Amino acid sequence: MLPLLRTVGLRAFSMASETYTSGTHSAAFVTCPNNEVAKDLARGIVEKKLAACVNIIPQIVSVYEWQGKIEEDSEVLLMIKTRSMKVVALAEYVRSNHPYEVAEVISLPIDQGNPPYLKWIGDIVPE
Repeated sequence: MLPLLRTVGLRAFSMASETYTSGTHSAAFVTCPNNEVAKDLARGIVEKKLAACVNIIPQIVSVYEWQGKIEEDSEVLLMIKTRSMKVVALAEYVRSNHPYEVAEVISLPIDQGNPPYLKWIGDIVPE
């Protein structure tokens, strides 16, 4: 029992001792017309160090107004984890490589999270 308590205590200390400033990193979201476009964008984003990780979420349905009409389309969602300071460059990359006339690129600051994961994002994505 003592080794287990020691391990739990060390993990708790390790997590508590790592500091993260709220908003340093962001989660960005991009919709894509299909898996092929999503994978190409995701790979390019990670290769160019614009993000540490891109999750590809298949089979979403988007309902939106476009050119005066209500549209409904199947899409693929990218969830992108990056430094907040990289969101502008990320949006530029997406606009340059996305087939949509108006590509969705929105982001939200990450307030809290698993400290080792947040550190990893910072290690992968340069300032």
